[in-house]
Amino acid sequence: MALTSSSSKSCAIFCIFLFLGNVASATLFTLQNNCKYTVWLGTLSGNNPTALDTGLTLTSGSSFQMTVQAGWSGRFWGRTGCNFDSAGNGKCATGNCLGGLKCTGGGVPPVTLVEFTTGSVGNGNKDFYDVSLVDGYNVPMGVRAIGGTGDCQYASCEHDLNGNCPKELQVKDATGSVVACKSACVAFNTPEYCCTGEHSTPQTCSPTNYSKIFKNACPKAYSYAYDDASSTFTCSGANYTISFCPMESS
Repeated sequence: MALTSSSSKSCAIFCIFLFLGNVASATLFTLQNNCKYTVWLGTLSGNNPTALDTGLTLTSGSSFQMTVQAGWSGRFWGRTGCNFDSAGNGKCATGNCLGGLKCTGGGVPPVTLVEFTTGSVGNGNKDFYDVSLVDGYNVPMGVRAIGGTGDCQYASCEHDLNGNCPKELQVKDATGSVVACKSACVAFNTPEYCCTGEHSTPQTCSPTNYSKIFKNACPKAYSYAYDDASSTFTCSGANYTISFCPMESS
């Protein structure tokens, strides 16, 4: 009887620690829209898929929270200029995706991306994250770690690149306003801009005049495929705030 009681107690203690460990491994994302316009959230899960809300509408000043488990990888982006009917059918001026309101697949470039791989035993329990302009730019975005240990830097592209976008990279809406800025890879699809073919290594693919425009404006964002050193950040045990138009709240 004593053995049974002791075993039950040990199991209970173990289960409590196991439960707490599982809770601690979850990562909380807070999505904030500080823009003066509505942003429709786009999400795409990679390995260890987690059900995320792909049809979320963030009006100006609103926020939403979602949780993913350890080892999740994926991306977030903002869609703008969207029109959907009551059934969720429609499209967006930027960041459009298959599925209408409920995204299936990734956003159509040019689009600003936030990319994440959350901590797991395999990667030393570190989260890896970045803001990427490799697919171009449509809205300002920032990622701030809340708590956690390690490098935990603020990753961002806070500036409005649409206002400084070269004509050959511009995407305009029906009114003639610039609503997005293509990357050189998206615009020209050549090896030297896309880091493919004979330019497929860090040694053979260097920054270009176009990627330097992005980098000068947003030094903590990916400007081209091999821009890792100053653009990928790590943190352990943190939650994160992902902001659209982060400077609007400054």
